[in-house]
Amino acid sequence: MSRPTHTNTLPPSKPHLGTGGSCTLVGAGPGDPELLTIKALKAIQAATVLLVDDLVSDAIVAHASPTARIVYVGKRGGCKSTPQAFIEKLMLLAVNEGENVVRLKGGDPFIFGRGGEEVEHLRAAGVPVTVINGITAGLAGLTSLGAPLTHREHAHGVVFVTGHAKPGDAGTDWRQLAATARDAKLTLVIYMGVSGAATIEQELLTGLPASTPVAIIQHASLPHQRHAVTTLGALHTTITRDGLASPSVIVVGDVVRGVALASQDAMHSTSEKSEAPRARRAV
Repeated sequence: MSRPTHTNTLPPSKPHLGTGGSCTLVGAGPGDPELLTIKALKAIQAATVLLVDDLVSDAIVAHASPTARIVYVGKRGGCKSTPQAFIEKLMLLAVNEGENVVRLKGGDPFIFGRGGEEVEHLRAAGVPVTVINGITAGLAGLTSLGAPLTHREHAHGVVFVTGHAKPGDAGTDWRQLAATARDAKLTLVIYMGVSGAATIEQELLTGLPASTPVAIIQHASLPHQRHAVTTLGALHTTITRDGLASPSVIVVGDVVRGVALASQDAMHSTSEKSEAPRARRAV
């Protein structure tokens, strides 16, 4: 069942009237409620109005007060979304009514969450804003597979990049990014890149070997998480074959080799546990 979104028109936003309202941008993390920070949890529980992104799980929203007003303002690439201008007006309207507003965003508000735009809008209206960080899906996704984003031998840094450009924007220069990642030994974490995977693969191959390890993680940290480990040369084929879709993150770089090592460790541990009872019976 899809969540409702608000598409009504609002009156023009007014300057902050000093009514005692407040606004906090809260990162809900990748989805698992146990990955919420304590500060985020307290803010959610104290809110009187929550404006909730589409990717925030119901288990996290359940922490809100029973008396809080919850408004779903879904935004997802390729789907019908609540206009950003409407969300910003709604935030300001609720603050001016004296509400304790929490803008609840998947991941981190300042990593492809349009938190910067909302902070600018609120500050321009005289509204002070607090931001509470959340764990971003790019980190949680690869961590769930037992591999790091940086490693002293394999990756000296990490780049978070969007695979989805806004209308009229040329978007990421993938060829330049590939050359930089190769020369500087960087991990690439690509958000919103599934629909453009064929182009991303083709462009990155101009600077990175086809054998470069890649992981695609869908629904990071959630019980229904899915993933695939492949190579850059087979990125688009793997996504199509396995039916991976948004929301997914794509991680490109040698650190992904750690996923295979983690799997081997898990298999070894399982094997030891299964053999232990037989050894005790034999004594």
